[in-house]
Amino acid sequence: MSAENETVATPAPKRRNLAPIIFGVAVLVAGGFGVRQWIWGQTHVETDNAQVEGSVVPALARVPGYVLEVAVKENQHVSAGDLLVRLDDREHRTRLAQAEADYAAALAQAGERGRTGLQEAQLAAARAQVAQAEANAGKARGDVQRYTGLAARGIISKQQLDAASAASEAADAGLLAARKQVLAAEAAVQGAGARLLAAKAAREQAALQLTYARIVAPVSGTVSRKNVELGQYLQPGQSTMAVVPTDDIHVVANLKETDIGGVRVGDDVRISVDAYKGKAVAGKVESLSPATGAKFSLLPPDNATGNYTHVVQRIPVRIKVTGALDAEHPLRPGMSVQVVVTTRAS
Repeated sequence: MSAENETVATPAPKRRNLAPIIFGVAVLVAGGFGVRQWIWGQTHVETDNAQVEGSVVPALARVPGYVLEVAVKENQHVSAGDLLVRLDDREHRTRLAQAEADYAAALAQAGERGRTGLQEAQLAAARAQVAQAEANAGKARGDVQRYTGLAARGIISKQQLDAASAASEAADAGLLAARKQVLAAEAAVQGAGARLLAAKAAREQAALQLTYARIVAPVSGTVSRKNVELGQYLQPGQSTMAVVPTDDIHVVANLKETDIGGVRVGDDVRISVDAYKGKAVAGKVESLSPATGAKFSLLPPDNATGNYTHVVQRIPVRIKVTGALDAEHPLRPGMSVQVVVTTRAS
């Protein structure tokens, strides 16, 4: 065979085994990620066992009556003092008119100071009689002392001494009667004042009851759970609706007891809202519950029984919302959130 027809056999290139390299890189990445997560976990505590909380203030009827007007609708925003429900107030107006008439009569009878001119004169006369009776009694006692000495020396008769003693006893009785008259006159004056005060209190109570015929918003917020209709008869204490304040929002996060050691009041918190993906708001730890959530349950666990099982407990942590979302993404009580607490500067 000629040289041109001869083929030179060249060795095939060796393939490198990349599996160890890939495995090594994966181990390094996983290790780095694990170290990073461990370092992050030393300065942060997170949980998705958290939700938005807020006050729900009921608007209650304070007087009985029929509903004449319902001034709001469900989910309507109201300000504190806005009219919610108006009751039929004719009966309360009648009571107020009667109380005002009673007060005017008591005022006319007793005067501004609770005393009439006749009662004042009677009291002054009774006190004057006491003064006169005291003078008479003093003179009579002096006569008895003088007559006792004269009778002992035989200057006057025993009959005259007995007459002086009887006069002294009569003067003492007159003094006692005069003092009782003063007490009676003072009681009459005080009674007139008490009647005036009672009439004034009744008038103020009737005026207060009349204001209760207008059920107003106790706080600013959004109307919810409206359960009142026109013509309905309300009893005192009956709920008409609830008002949820929009400026009294906080978050309660139930942290594991094993994660609570580094959490302090004032720690920064990042709050992610489940309803608004990608939306987060800032907060701060406001307080920590003095007991676990299980202790406030209807049937708290009793670890003294024989079937004890160790379970990691949750401790409620109250978080104050310091930031704010935009108006299109409000925080509503009951929303689920995820919180990340920075336990110390990272």
